[in-house]
Amino acid sequence: MGMKNPLHRKKLQLALRAFTTKVMEKPSELDHIWVTRWLDDIGLPQYKDQFHEARVDGRMIQYLTVNDLLTLKVTSQLHHLSIKCAIHVLHANKFNPNCLRRRPGEEVEVVQWSNHRVMEWLRAVDLAEYAPNLRGSGVHGGLIILEPRFSSETLALLLNIPPQKTLLRRHLTTAFSALVGHQAMQEKREYGNATGHVPLTTTAKVKPKKLGFTQFSHLRKRKPDDSADYICPIDSGALTVNGVSRLPPAALRGLRSSLDRQAERREQVGIKAQAHNTKQ
Repeated sequence: MGMKNPLHRKKLQLALRAFTTKVMEKPSELDHIWVTRWLDDIGLPQYKDQFHEARVDGRMIQYLTVNDLLTLKVTSQLHHLSIKCAIHVLHANKFNPNCLRRRPGEEVEVVQWSNHRVMEWLRAVDLAEYAPNLRGSGVHGGLIILEPRFSSETLALLLNIPPQKTLLRRHLTTAFSALVGHQAMQEKREYGNATGHVPLTTTAKVKPKKLGFTQFSHLRKRKPDDSADYICPIDSGALTVNGVSRLPPAALRGLRSSLDRQAERREQVGIKAQAHNTKQ
């Protein structure tokens, strides 16, 4: 067919596989237009054109690799982590297209906050003048909660709060601790104090994954889901950071409680509907 774009080829492979297996997956319902809106929600609108041109849809999202993101011109390590955490939130919510929340009035876990919702929180804690600095940063609730290296210091750097403004930074640290909770803060500190810990920076770049000889010799035989370097492995119970798979327990609790509440609401709606039908 003469497809030059490797992501177009990948999309076709995945579509053909879905057609032959005749299994309808929830991600396949999310088209490439939805993905561009999702990039807005997670605070990475600057990549919309590249994702749109590559026609990245919901099905492809879960099979994105490090090199795929580099092809899409996503080179920032922080942005890779942002996308990884956002995909994890999608997995946890069974690819519900509306799982991210934008407005303060919606009662959900922080892990489901969009980039806009995080900016609203900054305004609520008297940091409104710095909120616009989060546009294009990739900061959303999933990144804040699920990435163990994301701290108030990381946020201060992204907000461009000068180091000499110690009182302002202290205020941000207090507000950040209250937002993520005591348990999550304790886990972030423990992770930061662990041997071999590499601090998260806002300027680090991702290097392409090199194919070894073994991988190269078997390249033709590999299926789209055979890669070991997915940004967020399918059905993964953990995020991989510095080669270590780890999802903070507090993050798991946040995801579980969020899903439990959603199931509870659906059950209540079902009971009300049943009662209404009985009356009729």
